[in-house]
Amino acid sequence: MKTFNFLTMNPSRATPVFPIPTPEVKATNTGMRTFCQWEGIAVSRSLAVAAAWCACLQVVPLSVSLLAADGAPATPARAGLTLSFDQPHWLVIGGPNVPGREIRINYLEAYCRAGSTDADWSRHTVIPHRVELISLAKDRKTLSLRDTLADGVTVEHTITAKDDEVDFKLVSRNPGKTRSEAHWAQPCVRLADFTGYNPRGADLDDYLPKCFIFLNGKLALFPEIKPWAKQARYTPGQVWCPKNVPRSDVNPRPLSPLVPDNGLIGAFSADGKTLFATAWEPYQELFQGVARCLHSDLRLGGLQPNETRHIRGKIYIVTNDVPALLARYQNDFPEHFR
Repeated sequence: MKTFNFLTMNPSRATPVFPIPTPEVKATNTGMRTFCQWEGIAVSRSLAVAAAWCACLQVVPLSVSLLAADGAPATPARAGLTLSFDQPHWLVIGGPNVPGREIRINYLEAYCRAGSTDADWSRHTVIPHRVELISLAKDRKTLSLRDTLADGVTVEHTITAKDDEVDFKLVSRNPGKTRSEAHWAQPCVRLADFTGYNPRGADLDDYLPKCFIFLNGKLALFPEIKPWAKQARYTPGQVWCPKNVPRSDVNPRPLSPLVPDNGLIGAFSADGKTLFATAWEPYQELFQGVARCLHSDLRLGGLQPNETRHIRGKIYIVTNDVPALLARYQNDFPEHFR
């Protein structure tokens, strides 16, 4: 296909500086390039400019078709959320209605051993792993990953973006002959842009007024939570441990004496119109960290040889309607209400 560029046009003239035949024209968007196409000749420019020149040349567009960058047909993105993945392990949720344009998740930040509450993070707790991107659908709605831990455990991730939520389905397997030491893992959700704060600001707690968990039957904003633990191996931060998890097996940040009502943790957007919330089953802890992040950290529990376990999670990005969010969460995670 021969290509001319509209940048060679004389802007003072009503027609291009080179002669163009005037049969019927088809406007085609090929990834980052757009062509006004006819009889094997194409003029590159934005789709809007191409359409304008079609009109100027008094020709009738036959169709508008979307092509991938390699020329293969691409699936137009549906409304709602989309997914992308940046190495080494960043899951990115985007969408026209996401405050801050996108939410980045260190996914997964770490696989962790038990006995972590008062242990050295690097020397004791973290189990090295590598992540492989298996596939990303053309419409960016479905993403598949595989994590391989240093002890041989594998975790297959199927992540699906919908209109206002992201669904996680994990299958963990231990093919080895000894029990795995991996007891829990951290998806670290970065929320500075969502909550309207500078991700590089000096005050690491500036976003806390936007964040919440559920205590004593109601939503509790972080500044309202008393007591707020201050002492730990690493500070600042705050950890809430559910009643079924040993308090010796959580993040080595300040551990609250309070037990959360459920496994949901979230935040309000900068304008207060949107809610972010996340939950996992089974879950290890709720955690507020030092990267303007929130965690509902998932539990593996130490797989036995040849054992397989299924784990599931959700991220909700919804209109600010707390009762509706709770109803939806209860439907998705009935185990958290028993």
